[in-house]
Amino acid sequence: MFYSLRNRLIAFFVLLFVLSFGALSVLIFNESRSIIRSYIESSALEKMDEYGSYVDMVQTQIYDLASLIFNSDLTDEWDEAASDPNLPEGEKMLAHLQMSKYLSQTNNSYTSVSSVAIYRQEGLWVSMSNQVVRDKSFLDQQWYRSFKTANERWLPAHTDDVELQIRGNAHPVVSMLMPLGVFEPSQARNVLKVNVSADYFLEPLNRIHLGESGTIYLLDRGGNPLLSQSEYGSQGEAQSQVEAVQKGWRKQGVVYFKNEQGQSQILVYKKLALTDWMLVGFVSERDLYAQLLKLRNSIVFLFALLLVVSLFLAFWLSHGVTKPLSRLVSAMRHVQRGDFDSAESRLPPARRVRSEVGFATATFRTMIVRLRQHIQSEFELKLLRQQAEYKALLMQINPHFLFNTLELLSSLAMQKRTDDTVKVIVSLGKMLRFSLRLSDDLVGLKEEMKYVRDYASILQVRFGDKLRLSIVEEGDVASLTVVKFILQPLIENAVKYGFRQHPEAIVEVRAFRTDGRLHLCVSDNGPGMPEQLRLQLIEGSASRLDEILSSRERQIGLGNVLARCRLYYGSLFEVRINAADGTGTRIELIIPVQEASSDVPSIDRG
Repeated sequence: MFYSLRNRLIAFFVLLFVLSFGALSVLIFNESRSIIRSYIESSALEKMDEYGSYVDMVQTQIYDLASLIFNSDLTDEWDEAASDPNLPEGEKMLAHLQMSKYLSQTNNSYTSVSSVAIYRQEGLWVSMSNQVVRDKSFLDQQWYRSFKTANERWLPAHTDDVELQIRGNAHPVVSMLMPLGVFEPSQARNVLKVNVSADYFLEPLNRIHLGESGTIYLLDRGGNPLLSQSEYGSQGEAQSQVEAVQKGWRKQGVVYFKNEQGQSQILVYKKLALTDWMLVGFVSERDLYAQLLKLRNSIVFLFALLLVVSLFLAFWLSHGVTKPLSRLVSAMRHVQRGDFDSAESRLPPARRVRSEVGFATATFRTMIVRLRQHIQSEFELKLLRQQAEYKALLMQINPHFLFNTLELLSSLAMQKRTDDTVKVIVSLGKMLRFSLRLSDDLVGLKEEMKYVRDYASILQVRFGDKLRLSIVEEGDVASLTVVKFILQPLIENAVKYGFRQHPEAIVEVRAFRTDGRLHLCVSDNGPGMPEQLRLQLIEGSASRLDEILSSRERQIGLGNVLARCRLYYGSLFEVRINAADGTGTRIELIIPVQEASSDVPSIDRG
């Protein structure tokens, strides 16, 4: 079934779209989910930090106001007057009114405070606006008993009698309680109650969003909501998670859990240090990724549509491709048997090339003609020998570099330079992974330069500030291909000879493109090179190649690089060496431009 090119082409299109869109949809979904999750977490915690600062500011104002009243001489005088059984009621009332006036003046200085009142244990309370009320009902209220017996200093949102009487305000308030005259609530005759509107906390809290329906709650140190957020009681499993994080040591964080229905939930929390309050937010993952799920469904629909279109294109392309390719395959079978005449008769007539298939047919016809002429020659034998020599030269590079690097690692380990050792190991691992690809004769210049930079990082660790190594790529050269491992040996030699007569080695590596040729230059500040050796390297005789292949020396370097380039590029390769004594050495390799991938040239398409 899959022997037919048409069936394989259709299967390929189907497999291509299934794998590509399947992988794409999974990748987009997972990465988007990760990005959204990270953004929501960081954004929520950042907004919680801002809200926590806001709460701390309000609490600071409350404490400042309470401190002023606690430390005021007027408060002490009022307490003495109210507690004096011999003082006439008129003078006591005058003291109460003076205290009320002081409370009003103090309250006006703090915008966040709604009202303030002082409750006496004999059933009297004094508040702003000349409010002096004899009413013992507050003595039986829960907030007063909790403060006296359990020292509960903060009251969650509730309706306050003072607010009702002074302003007619039935909106809930959050209150702070404080004893006056003593520090122990159970011994206090007077209790100061400072009220702040619950909306003062709630409005900025409602501006913090988690997804579409996520909610953030402000809890007291007992884990109960401080504001008018009654829906907190319906959170179920979330409350147990809140209790766990409240007992933990972390100040903020994110917790993932499943609710009673098995749905994934996210809990974001932050503890407020000033009062042991805590901000907690809940949001379901389904709500958080609602838009992302819609995107995934759109991708699936688009995938189905493109799959149908691809099948149609596959049928159409196969009709125009399989017929001429079938004739080409038939001609190839005759060439395989050595029947060149029959092979030429099977090919379609020569015509103007308009497609890659036509180009392949014309090229095959040309190949048959040339193959006839060269079949008796030693072309194949020379090609095999050239490839073998090239592989042999390539294999000389890896052990040579590896020994030097292992010596460096040994030295770093003995010096206990852990960070540098890790850096060298990582760079060496990348280089070895690249060097083990022995099947690639050509590599992209981008990969070669990456390999060189990994090597440079090892040298930088080894020599530190004594080595000044720069690598420059000029113009659009990243898409070009070069023979593998042609820069690293040159840089190694440049560094070695740069240190020979200077305490500091200066090495420059440049890659640029001009006039359809790629120039790779390596220069150093070394002692130069004898003229005889320079000429010998430029000429590059065959005997020199044999010497390189049989060499057992540790320094192979420039000769190896030049031999490999000559084997691969032949007469298209050019080398320039400038090496006057005492002025350093500059080696320039000039090779033809080869793109990483290319289509049929326009001249061949007609």
